Amino acid sequence: MIAAVGHFALALALGVAAVQFFAPLYGLRRRNGNLLQLADAAAVALFALIACAFVLLTVAFLRNDFSLSYVATNSNSALPAMYRLAAVWGGHEGSLLLWMLMLAGWSLAVAVRARDLPLEVRGTVLAILGGIGAGFLLFMLWTSNPFDLISPVPADGRDLNPLLQDPGLIVHPPMLYMGYVGFSVAFAFALTALIHGRMDTAWLRWTRPWTSAAWVFLTLGIALGSWWAYNELGWGGWWFWDPVENASFMPWLAGTALLHSAIVVEKREALRTWTVLLAIVTFSLSLIGTFLVRSGVLTSVHTFANDPTRGLFILLLLGIVVGGSLLLFAVRAPALKGSGLFAPISREGAMVINNLFLTAALATVFIGTLYPLVLDALAAGKISVGAPFFNRTFVPLMLPLVAVMGVGPLLAW
Repeated sequence: MIAAVGHFALALALGVAAVQFFAPLYGLRRRNGNLLQLADAAAVALFALIACAFVLLTVAFLRNDFSLSYVATNSNSALPAMYRLAAVWGGHEGSLLLWMLMLAGWSLAVAVRARDLPLEVRGTVLAILGGIGAGFLLFMLWTSNPFDLISPVPADGRDLNPLLQDPGLIVHPPMLYMGYVGFSVAFAFALTALIHGRMDTAWLRWTRPWTSAAWVFLTLGIALGSWWAYNELGWGGWWFWDPVENASFMPWLAGTALLHSAIVVEKREALRTWTVLLAIVTFSLSLIGTFLVRSGVLTSVHTFANDPTRGLFILLLLGIVVGGSLLLFAVRAPALKGSGLFAPISREGAMVINNLFLTAALATVFIGTLYPLVLDALAAGKISVGAPFFNRTFVPLMLPLVAVMGVGPLLAW
């Protein structure tokens, strides 16, 4: 019963996400307010369906329903209740459902809390979020359904990975995913600005609270994950500069730069195109992190899957979302040039320097993390990039950044 209802809820959610994507975009083209307003109702329905599926999977774990392949693989009857609850997102399929729950939650928040936005803006933002949700739901139903049945039903499950049997599993992934997925709202606002050819101080007033909230959640998620991992295995040990840790650190660096550049746009009406690009890059890096964790290209206790089919699907989704958004940026960004001017020695000048160091640091982490994977994919040999590379490139970029942090707030606009 749980499997049938859960599977149906996910299938219906895919249809609702498709409506959330197509209806407002068609309404925008036809100037039909009713179709634009349909995005609000679709966002509510999408969250309800994903929440229903998530609750059903949680019940299956708490009841030790080993007829579900995912439950049988990641739990057993001797597992304490708190770890059975956390095991809901302790594996690939459940963590993907948690990812989708967060996306539906952010979409619902936009539909409910952004009533003061112009209808065409809110409708476009929700359409973009619906399109992302449809892509991940299709991925889940095709390759990663947590409600798949197993036959014959085992008498007991295998167990949750012992390294994951820690209170950190209860709080770390939800916080991290709230930040990861929360940047999808800034991404959707950036694409909306490009579609409508509008980016002014009002746009920043709409966007900054969502970006700030996502940054706070991601910061807490990384901090909790660091405490958990290093408490278990020692500070600065095996986990330090782990590729999958870098996958969550890169969007944090980009998101930090985004927060600062957004302030410059709001105060001085400068760096408009740069801010839009940072919003696109930040969420794109979140998707790249999802690809690294679930594609099987990395071997780490952080990773969830080793199925090449899943990796190929996510890579295709990544290409559509990131490639499409960058193409839209290339076409429409020239119309968003800022008119504000500022002196090099000023608070906004310090924020520009801040952005330069943050993006340079981001580039070093990005290259150090992905360069070995690219070489391996091209059959050009295998290399290992470890802590010495990151320490020699990242630390020198952070030292002047710390100096600018101390001086910048003292300067006038």
